[in-house]
Amino acid sequence: MNSENVTLCEKTVSSSYIRQGSQARRGHEQLIRHLLDQGKCPEEGWSESTVELFLNELAVMDSNNFLGNCGVGEREGRVASSLVARRHYRLIHGIGRSGDIAAVQPKAAGSSLLNKLTNSVVLDILKISGVRSVASCFVVPMATGMSLTLCFLTLRHRRPKARYIIWPRIDQKSCFKSMITAGFEPVVVENVVEGDELRTDLEAVQRKIDDLGAENILCVHSTTSCFAPRVPDRLEELATMCAKHDIPHIVNNAYGVQSSKCMHLIQQGARVGRIDAFVQSLDKNFMVPVGGAIIAGFDESFVQEISKMYPGRASASPSLDVLITLLTLGSNGYKRYLSERKEIYSFLAEELKSLASAHGERLLHTPHNPISLAMSLDGLQASSNQAVTQLGSMLFTRQVSGARYENWVIPLGKEQTISGHTFRGFMSHSESYPCPYLNAASAVGITRGDVTLCMKRLDKCLKALKKHGKTAGSCSTEPQADQEAPDEE
Repeated sequence: MNSENVTLCEKTVSSSYIRQGSQARRGHEQLIRHLLDQGKCPEEGWSESTVELFLNELAVMDSNNFLGNCGVGEREGRVASSLVARRHYRLIHGIGRSGDIAAVQPKAAGSSLLNKLTNSVVLDILKISGVRSVASCFVVPMATGMSLTLCFLTLRHRRPKARYIIWPRIDQKSCFKSMITAGFEPVVVENVVEGDELRTDLEAVQRKIDDLGAENILCVHSTTSCFAPRVPDRLEELATMCAKHDIPHIVNNAYGVQSSKCMHLIQQGARVGRIDAFVQSLDKNFMVPVGGAIIAGFDESFVQEISKMYPGRASASPSLDVLITLLTLGSNGYKRYLSERKEIYSFLAEELKSLASAHGERLLHTPHNPISLAMSLDGLQASSNQAVTQLGSMLFTRQVSGARYENWVIPLGKEQTISGHTFRGFMSHSESYPCPYLNAASAVGITRGDVTLCMKRLDKCLKALKKHGKTAGSCSTEPQADQEAPDEE
């Protein structure tokens, strides 16, 4: 409310009361002013009333919310459902223009400001999380796989003769399909087993470069966050290799923002060698709905080049979701989540190790993986692959997510063909990993209660499999009578 309207209010209500209310509003406005001035995530989170005041202020700047607006075009921000309009805070125009996702829209000053501020706040968070030399980033309304594809398509214009992408194997379908969709030929480099860990075979990468010729390679496509026993790629060595041969380097950092170790690897890789861009998911790192990612890099011009490759306007929903979340948490609140995640990782490791020992199994030693853990399932494998896969089904029917077969309970010998390429030992990131295993991860937002309840249900499933001779007939995948009651959660 401007000063003139405040003065008019004093004609109706006592001026002392109006001044008090005006001062309270100025408190909200000062927070907003600081955000607009600094473009950084506030240290302390905002209240919902401040966030909503800010979003409403942005919304009235868009043409679809102008009083007396007369729209005669094909895209005028019309919304049939008031529920949909409220869900989006009446920010209907999206972000970008037909030729550039980062461009300002004349019809939508508020949405354009939202887009710019979101990218600025997210850049600040990437720096706080460990990649301090990152130069630029933008939020894109696509998940990680398609965002990687956008990076590869941008590189095509810089390296038109290149057809290969060197890819240290990570058994995640969207990673592989991101390269196929972009029209390139993935060159799969098998990992090497070191102890229990699966690590980057640097010698094999070098051989591929020598065999194919650096000029024919679009980029090296490496990974930080991954399921144990695979661990983050040797980013420093790969970055040095890429710099030496003048080969671009794209990093899949899907859920790595929450890990100081993953972010440190990216920072160091850029310091000693070459990393052109790194891509991370919004939902996995910031606890927002699926549908967005952050593309970031150390060369602002290249990041802008990627953003201009995106055809047309884009949904503002992912930008809106992450901005609301970060303003609500503040940088201190987000750092608390990261600290809690790291503490629970240690707790999960202790609990899983104890449970594994009780069942004659062991926690695989994967110290280089800061998020995911793996427990051997040799005892079940001794019976059959069916017993291993059944464990995942039993956990799923007992509402334990994150340990379901085909994703986290990994038998030996599974094959999967994706776009004509057959992966042997699929989901184990290796053609010949020596044992089956179960995965569990300590991701941002996890609680000690999640770990405790998971261990309780996993223990019951393992006991049931042993009791009934580890056969499918005796251990149905349907919920059992001994399943915990809902109030135990």
